[in-house]
Amino acid sequence: MHQAIVESGVVISEFPCGSRAAPASFPRRNRIIAALATLTIVVEAGERSGALITSGHALDLGRDVGAVPGPIESPQHVGSNNLLRHGAHPILGAGDALLLLGLKDPADHPDVAPTLQGDERSIWLALEQGATPIDLLTERAALTPRRSLAAVTALELAGLVETLPGGELRRRG
Repeated sequence: MHQAIVESGVVISEFPCGSRAAPASFPRRNRIIAALATLTIVVEAGERSGALITSGHALDLGRDVGAVPGPIESPQHVGSNNLLRHGAHPILGAGDALLLLGLKDPADHPDVAPTLQGDERSIWLALEQGATPIDLLTERAALTPRRSLAAVTALELAGLVETLPGGELRRRG
């Protein structure tokens, strides 16, 4: 994978070529990630999570930080919930992230029908019958799981579909 990135992408690192990953290198790596990102969203973070280090770097750099709230009794959400307590933007759906990026949420304009093609269109059509588990959705759309998940992710980022608490997907709006 690293070689493929070297050949057709870019590698940014403070470490010499050939350096092995080590726990002590993650905070330095995350500082670079925070610097390159316009927005840092913490989905789940325990009390001493590396995601909190990344969000701290983002704040130090004047970047927006958002957090997805989690159950208050969950140790895996103590850090992300504390971020919210201290002023992080609450992320309750794709629209919140799009707003922080200065983009319009397509779901706010239900009169504008999306022009979808390819796998995204197949998923959209497979959701006509309502909320659907991902495995059934993949089958209905006649896609491989990988292509199905990629299309669902694109539709979620566009604000057109959402994942329900039980894991089923449905069209927004």
